Amino acid sequence: MSELLKLQPVAIWKHFQDLCNIPRPSKKETKAVEFIVDFAKKHKLPYKVDKVGNVVISKPASKGKEKSPTVVLQTHLDMVPQKNSGTIHDFEKDPIQPFIDGDWVKAKGTTLGADNGVGVASALAVLESNEIINGPVEALFTVDEETGMTGAFNLTSDFIKGKILLNLDSEEVDELTIGCAGGMNTTATFDYKKEPVKGDVSAYKLSITGLKGGHSGVDIQLGRGNANKLLNRFMWNAERIFEMRLCSIDGGNIRNAIPRESFAIVTIPNKFKKDFIDSASSFLKIYRNELAGVEPDLNFSVESISLPEFWIDKTTQKHLLDSLYALPNGVIRMISEMPDVVETSTNLAIVKSTETQIEVMCLLRSSVDSAKKDLGNMMESVFEMAHATTIHDGEYPGWKPNFDSPLLQIMKGTSKKLTGKDPIVKVIHAGLECGLIGDVYPNMDMISFGPTILHPHSPDEKVNIPSVASYWKYLIETLKAIAGK
Repeated sequence: MSELLKLQPVAIWKHFQDLCNIPRPSKKETKAVEFIVDFAKKHKLPYKVDKVGNVVISKPASKGKEKSPTVVLQTHLDMVPQKNSGTIHDFEKDPIQPFIDGDWVKAKGTTLGADNGVGVASALAVLESNEIINGPVEALFTVDEETGMTGAFNLTSDFIKGKILLNLDSEEVDELTIGCAGGMNTTATFDYKKEPVKGDVSAYKLSITGLKGGHSGVDIQLGRGNANKLLNRFMWNAERIFEMRLCSIDGGNIRNAIPRESFAIVTIPNKFKKDFIDSASSFLKIYRNELAGVEPDLNFSVESISLPEFWIDKTTQKHLLDSLYALPNGVIRMISEMPDVVETSTNLAIVKSTETQIEVMCLLRSSVDSAKKDLGNMMESVFEMAHATTIHDGEYPGWKPNFDSPLLQIMKGTSKKLTGKDPIVKVIHAGLECGLIGDVYPNMDMISFGPTILHPHSPDEKVNIPSVASYWKYLIETLKAIAGK
């Protein structure tokens, strides 16, 4: 028996264990969709699936609550596929391996998928229960939230009927989220020519590893290292001092995660070999000093390898390294009225070379649409000077907070009843599907909440066990309160 099944509430943990056994990285959620549909069939609940794979399952009201308002429980099926460099794991085939560590559930070497697996599991638990007092319920399971919000983008106005929505995708118990930032992808493409490697040179693999990474929204203000920025900083200097030539680069692998690792293959004239390696050691000391207390496991290594066949042409190399150095990254501005909350930020997420091109991918976030567009223009201007082609896509709106929300008043009262205190009400610097849902259903009253999940989008992701039990009670009592006495 899985050790998760020893945890309370079993109603949630049994479904979460099932989800851990189902590969569901973003854009590869077919098996998860099938699991949700099979659940609906097994419990003889009405369901429908739209063209992109979103699923909605309907549950009738408890006896006597038929006239209560319909509540939508909304979650996303996909998870962020991140793993440690030494972990062998195929996210399209292998199950997640959860384990208990004190008051936390973690995964062995990979992301856990508690974001948003616990939300999915709790929605299934509500649908399955015959003991919860509730009005009509619609459980909406969306796809591809993490890499494009494809599911939310493709919702149609007739897919759900409810006017009250509980988004189960927040990550701090006893907090209610009532607003979030919007976002936009910015991608720059450099076309390059191959030049044959020649002369008295040696080749090296440069590796930045051991960084914490994390969610590029909720963790961006923590000052963690960006592997792409750190590696580029060294290469920019090595180009000028040691005549370094770039052969390939591979940093980061997902837009909404702070890059934890970055790698490059370079060559150096043999006359600079010793000074080059000494310089790398000096930069490692600089990085560790600058990020002391934030990145204790940061490492920068230089490994001698056989000579590659070609260089990226020198002009493109210079344009790339200059633009990556100049590119803004991290927090741009805080919200004036909420100085602890980030307003605008950008994440230099991915830098990858192919046989003919180099792609640089960034995710921009802001709760102010004009600031987001301005930041996009700033990024584009940097890339334009570097002769790269820039596109902006995947833009999604923020979620404007409604402090007069009737649902907010209900949930404040429920929190007071359960804990004796008011919940923390906040706006977050991360993308939630509520912004897009609000565009399709403009009269929807929405709140987001959930258990405590730390370090989502990284292999350090973990969910607090006691908080899951607290969150479950809160969810049950909220449904009861909405249904009325």
